[in-house]
Amino acid sequence: MPKEFRDLLRAELRDGRFRMVDVDPGSTPGLKKRKRAKKEMEAAQAVVFNLQERLFAENKRSLLIVLQAMDTAGKDGTITHVMGHLNPQGVRITTFKAPTPEEKRHGFLWRIRRNLPDPGVIGIFNRSQYEDVLVARVHALADLKVIERRYDLINRFEKEVVRKGTKIIKLCLHISYAEQRQRLLDRLRNPDKQWKFKEHDIDERAYWDDYMSAYGIAITRCSTPWAPWYVIPANDKDYRNWAVSKILTETLDEMDPQYPRPKLNVPRLVKRLKD
Repeated sequence: MPKEFRDLLRAELRDGRFRMVDVDPGSTPGLKKRKRAKKEMEAAQAVVFNLQERLFAENKRSLLIVLQAMDTAGKDGTITHVMGHLNPQGVRITTFKAPTPEEKRHGFLWRIRRNLPDPGVIGIFNRSQYEDVLVARVHALADLKVIERRYDLINRFEKEVVRKGTKIIKLCLHISYAEQRQRLLDRLRNPDKQWKFKEHDIDERAYWDDYMSAYGIAITRCSTPWAPWYVIPANDKDYRNWAVSKILTETLDEMDPQYPRPKLNVPRLVKRLKD
């Protein structure tokens, strides 16, 4: 395993561009034996829990995890299996759907800014500000000039967020067209999963190539030193969870949060408790 696993999955620009086609969604970079994925994840849970506790106790900085993906790629599953063991008092999960009438009256970053994690908290965005350069671009929901300006607005916004003490991890969960078809079929055939199925998901598959292009442009324009993109091959769910767990662990370890050291007269306090 390389010193920094994140380097394997950091979005790589070739000739100044990132292309989704350059990432094999069925690959498992960095994982030598698939059966070790779950065991390594379980071992990492205690490490991550301790790091989260230290971040919460420190109460100075925060971590924001941005999850973007095509439907069925596993955003909910990642939250459940990778972040589900964290202390819930130190986690805030926000799911961004189509903007409400109130949200439409403001700039597209307004609702994002309102949901940033407080100091000590790990924030998780299930979809994010990138919807406004992905869905908006594919379905022409805004003028192209407006969308082009949004990339720079996002970069400036994220730089400001990082400067104020929030580390950002941006994760694109990448599945294949064929894998998405199979997962949609599995939902249809499983009565316990049918509630997740929407016929609209089939309609959106007609725009697959447009979405891949839109993702490529967004990652090209918005993978920055202060908020890089990581593209996770996600056909294999165990690998997806393992890879996200590795990135989360490395990031928190790099942040190295510390427990506060209050000025306490420990001997005197111990004596009082014993009296």
